[in-house]
Amino acid sequence: MDLTAALAGLDAHPWATVSHAYGPADDLPALLRALAEGDDGAAEEAVSELYGRILHQGTVYPASVDAVPYLAGIAAAGIRTVEVLCLLGGLAESEDEWEVPEGAVRAAVAARLPLMLPLLAHPDENVRLTAAWAVGHTREGGAALTALRERWAAEDDPHVAAELLVALGRSDLGTAAAEARLLLAERTEAPLRLAAVLVCLDNEERWDAAHHAAVLGLLPARELTVDRYSIHHEELLYTVVDALLERDTDADREAALALLEAALRDPRPEVRAEALWAADHACHLSRSAPPRLIPAIAPLAAQEPAASLLAKLGPLAAEAAPVLAELAGGPDDEAADQALAALVRIAPRQAAPLLARDLARRPHARRAAGDSRARAFPFDRALLAAARARLTVDGLGDDETAHLVNLLRQWGPRAAAGLPELCAVLPRFPYAASAVAAVVAGGPPEARERAAEALRAQAGQLQVARAHHEVTGDPGLLLDAVTERLTASRELAEAAQAAADLGPAATGLLPALLAAVSDGPEPTVPRLDADIAIARALWQIDGDAEEAVRILASVLDRTVGSGPWYRWTVVRALRAAASLGAAGRGLTPRLEALLDDPERAAGAARALLDIADPDTVDLGRLARAALHSAGTGADARGGCEALHALAAAARDTSLLPYVGDLVDGDRRIVTSGLAYDIIREDERLRALLAELY
Repeated sequence: MDLTAALAGLDAHPWATVSHAYGPADDLPALLRALAEGDDGAAEEAVSELYGRILHQGTVYPASVDAVPYLAGIAAAGIRTVEVLCLLGGLAESEDEWEVPEGAVRAAVAARLPLMLPLLAHPDENVRLTAAWAVGHTREGGAALTALRERWAAEDDPHVAAELLVALGRSDLGTAAAEARLLLAERTEAPLRLAAVLVCLDNEERWDAAHHAAVLGLLPARELTVDRYSIHHEELLYTVVDALLERDTDADREAALALLEAALRDPRPEVRAEALWAADHACHLSRSAPPRLIPAIAPLAAQEPAASLLAKLGPLAAEAAPVLAELAGGPDDEAADQALAALVRIAPRQAAPLLARDLARRPHARRAAGDSRARAFPFDRALLAAARARLTVDGLGDDETAHLVNLLRQWGPRAAAGLPELCAVLPRFPYAASAVAAVVAGGPPEARERAAEALRAQAGQLQVARAHHEVTGDPGLLLDAVTERLTASRELAEAAQAAADLGPAATGLLPALLAAVSDGPEPTVPRLDADIAIARALWQIDGDAEEAVRILASVLDRTVGSGPWYRWTVVRALRAAASLGAAGRGLTPRLEALLDDPERAAGAARALLDIADPDTVDLGRLARAALHSAGTGADARGGCEALHALAAAARDTSLLPYVGDLVDGDRRIVTSGLAYDIIREDERLRALLAELY
């Protein structure tokens, strides 16, 4: 095809009637013309802009359909053919479709196969390779499949042949898999053997010694790519392990873990590095993975990926504690620090004296011990002395100060000796106020007075004023701080929470709290969170359930059908509703409507348990909703905790076997969250559910 024919009708096309990622597509003619007719710089920029508009982060749009005929014509005209085929293949591959009929973009690419199929025999192997990849993503049979088979029979370049085999697998998987099984032997060239492994994997055939040997023989595979232009391409070992574990059978699980175990023990460091990455993924998918793999991971603890993985496993990796302790005392500061950070999460009592000895040189371990989200780190006198000394260092950074302050806060009165150091950092670091209050709790009057004096000097900060109220019981400074922030709309949610803490002493703030409630139809998350805090405050200050219910109902109404953006705001609103008890029954219809939404059902079930009329509430329905949230992973934490609260209902219905499946199943319940919390939280929730039967 010549270029004139390829661009025919380009300017007359009604581009403004279709949209791409950034709105109306009337800018596409100029981009397509720059791609076809511009110099190298203009063409490269056009390709980048086209990706951003019609295949934005893997998403396709109505304008993607309209652009395909021109792109196919440009490729067939020999203009930047490899790049344009990559774009066409990516469009065909995408299943993330925005306001476009399902499969419409792929169908548009398939309709241009007559222009693409001749490129399978192009003299340039890069064009042949990319054409095979793009054609394969159309998943078409007929002429496309015939052309792929003919090229497969004639192709002598192993890289192109590998792409052809993968492409055949997308159109005729059974036949391609039969070919692939014959190519697993070591004598097959590596690219083709890799393609054979991937096709066999897609065919979900039984994994045997030949597959196992083929994968191990291909490692390390970081630089050996097949299906190289795929949006979702992953490394070989990771890909194989993920696919086998997703099958969730004993045989496939054993195959995945045996493969990982062998790779972790491989003498080549680059293979072990690839295996550690895949092992991390396996441990986050499968409960069987840690006990099977820890013996192979522990000797690698001097490598940061291994130490990091062991830290994520926490107490499950207790077997590795001796190795980590030995490394933590070694001369290599970075490796020793990473090992000690893992030991902090695995065996904290064993880690404490080692951390005390080298506190200044162990930033990763210090951060792990002082993590405000982690369980309280065991008290250690030597570590307290080291932390106090470190807090006196001039120019200490805010991050380190936060970790040390939080360590003392966790210890509470046992860290009372650290009060002078906490008071000293308070002027530049108001966060220390909570630690000041914690260490003097229940202490002698002179210590509390010293703390109160230091806090009064910095009481313009809301968190400092809250700590002063906690230490002295005097509401004056806190009332002033809350009043200022309610009228200035700064730190509104935090101010409302502080007002709630004051209880009836904050009665004078009621008008300001009511005036601060938002009334816009589409408020921001911070404004909705502030409304929730205000509702709690109104209830706790004077027991005004009517206003609290009205505000919470408004929050829930404004977040209906809002997608994931307001998910945690809704959860917070549901917790606030539960705190109202029977006084919140006006919210019952709204909460019941949320039981069909897996992301919100657990919170709604828990709230209904607390507020609904016990004579009318369907406890079985609440338990089923909570189980669905937990079992689908939509809200694993909320679902498990709601099931625990609904224990009697769970036992009285047919749900108990399903609860047992969650407890005993190999797949993780918790699949998202902070990296170092996921596995530990999964184990905690399973233990919680195990109490039900």
